[in-house]
Amino acid sequence: MDLNNFGNAVLFTFHIIFCTLKACLGLLLPSRRKDLRGEVVLITGGGRGIGRHLGKEFAKHGAKKLILWGRTERCLMETCEEISLTTGAECHYFLCDVANREEVYKQAKVVREKVGDVTILVNNAAVVHGKSLMASDDDALMKTQHINTLGQFWTTKAFLPRMLELCHGHVVCINSILSLSSIPGAIDYCTSKASSLAFMESLTLGLLDCPGVGCTTVLPFHTNTDMFQGMRVRFPQLFPPLNPELVAQRTVDAVRTNTPFIYLPWTMHALVILKSFLPQAALEEIQRFSGCYTCMDTFKGRT
Repeated sequence: MDLNNFGNAVLFTFHIIFCTLKACLGLLLPSRRKDLRGEVVLITGGGRGIGRHLGKEFAKHGAKKLILWGRTERCLMETCEEISLTTGAECHYFLCDVANREEVYKQAKVVREKVGDVTILVNNAAVVHGKSLMASDDDALMKTQHINTLGQFWTTKAFLPRMLELCHGHVVCINSILSLSSIPGAIDYCTSKASSLAFMESLTLGLLDCPGVGCTTVLPFHTNTDMFQGMRVRFPQLFPPLNPELVAQRTVDAVRTNTPFIYLPWTMHALVILKSFLPQAALEEIQRFSGCYTCMDTFKGRT
């Protein structure tokens, strides 16, 4: 190794140590939080579940305008009215199926003309059919991939260019811990969320040199919403379902602190660590003992 390469290796090592120490220090000291006043926030799947609470949480922190996208007008209208009445925030809703690329681009243009430039995009829309591969209808499998994964491509392509022009913006993805640890009976959902995570990891790295534009990916454990109605956890005292209000609060806080990835609850970090060194046989036994193999047996889903 010549002197130049040796020097680069030493600098790289010190840089890694510095970044690690900085991250550890950030866990101990309070982070600086950015002001959300003046932000225009668009939330896909904003009519119910986590999306509904995200709208209320962003409004509570002073977002200038809120835009809700979804496929069910009644839910969108009720959520929009609730946000406006309880927080006084300006709230709009538009019917939009994120799986339809042309519809996304068309509605994005309408939003820019009627409301203004979106500065925070929250990709929250998702579906789950809760069946094994052989029991799944082909169209249902395609629908999950189009909404949960490809929908993010279209919404991000629609709004990110303007954020880059303004040097101001944030792209958020409500993902799932199932993107890192799949379970039987939800093969469509696990696959789509793993693809979604790869999309966000690539996007986050690609925006590192873009000042003022950031990304946040949220990976929550089982959340108590209608979408996963009937899912059963073997040890609910140890692993209680998350409240959608908590997920919304932590998501907004992560946006304010420019945190790229958050795991909910924090104990999910242990899952990532265990998967990095435990043999597959041991991981299978852990999943079997925790009830992962049967947790979808009583799944009903959203009616």
